Amino acid sequence: MPAYHSALMDSDTKLIGNMALLPLKTQFKGPAPKETREMDIIDEALYYFKANVFFKNYEIKNEADRTLIYITLYISECLKKLQKCTSRGQGEKEMYTLGITNLPIPGEPGFPLNAMYAKPANRQEEEVMRNYLQQIRQETGLRLCEKVFDPQTDKPSKWWMCFVKRQFMNKSLTAPGQ
Repeated sequence: MPAYHSALMDSDTKLIGNMALLPLKTQFKGPAPKETREMDIIDEALYYFKANVFFKNYEIKNEADRTLIYITLYISECLKKLQKCTSRGQGEKEMYTLGITNLPIPGEPGFPLNAMYAKPANRQEEEVMRNYLQQIRQETGLRLCEKVFDPQTDKPSKWWMCFVKRQFMNKSLTAPGQ
C-alpha cells in the first residue's frame, strides 16, 4: 500500500527552498496566505497521519509533500508532549510552548531531513521559512488538541496516544532526550 501524498499543490504555489508555501486556515500571524478551500495542509496532515506514520520510506511527489512530511514529524513531537498532559488546557499550553520553540529549519545542523530539503537561498527566504514553519506548528498544535482531547472527559484519546512511539521515516524533529 502506498503512502498518502498531498493533493494541494497548484502550479502557482510559492516555494521557499523546495518546500511549498501553502495557504492555511489560521488565526496565527505569519507569511502563509489565507486558505479559502475546505481543507488545508494541516487538515490533510492530521487526516493522513495515522496511515502515513507507519511508513519508513516516503516518496516525495511534489513540494507540498515536503510540507506534509514536516507537519507529520511535528505531530509526532506533539503527541510525545501531549501524553504527559491530563487536560486540554494543559495540552494547549504545551502546544503553545512547543509551537514557539525555535526548532532547526532545513539547511541548519540538527534538521533531520537535510538531504531531502533545500536550504533557503538567502537571509530573507530563511526568515520567511522560519516564520511559516512556526505558524504551521502553532496551528497544528491547536488543531491536534481538538482531536486528541475528548470534550466529555477532558482526557487524551488512547486512539491518538497509541501513536506516541511511532516514528515517521525513523526521524524526529528534536534530538533524543528533548
